[in-house]
Amino acid sequence: MSGLEGGCACGAVRYRLTTAPMFVHCCHCLNCQRQTGTAFVLNMLIEAARVELLDGTPTAVTVPREHGLHRIFRCPTCQVAVWSEYGGRSEVLFVRAGTLDEPAAVSPDVHIYTRSKLPWVTLPASVPTFAEYYDTKKLWPPESLARRQAALG
Repeated sequence: MSGLEGGCACGAVRYRLTTAPMFVHCCHCLNCQRQTGTAFVLNMLIEAARVELLDGTPTAVTVPREHGLHRIFRCPTCQVAVWSEYGGRSEVLFVRAGTLDEPAAVSPDVHIYTRSKLPWVTLPASVPTFAEYYDTKKLWPPESLARRQAALG
């Protein structure tokens, strides 16, 4: 799955993931619903060092969030959100799967904050779901945990 490419709507910002993401979240929290204008967001968690900018530079926008700092990186031209940083941790990015050239190349490993899931969204029984967040150490594959630890130090 390495070599996935994506970008914004106008093409001013383009990126490549040099490896597969560590984990993929489908987040149903009210914050994500509000920030994306839809029912949920699909975020690929990946080390910032493994996201290669091919064109342009997204602009960081700090947005209100209930728990800690949240910066959304948007194309300065079309304003599409390409990734986020949470909690002031720039080592791991939450890349928006919808910005991939082939968004179907990834699928969620987990559904989180389902307590605020819209009632008409049906979740697959084969993917773990959590009313809030989950214990990363129990759910992530060992290789992804090692990558996360290396990125965060």
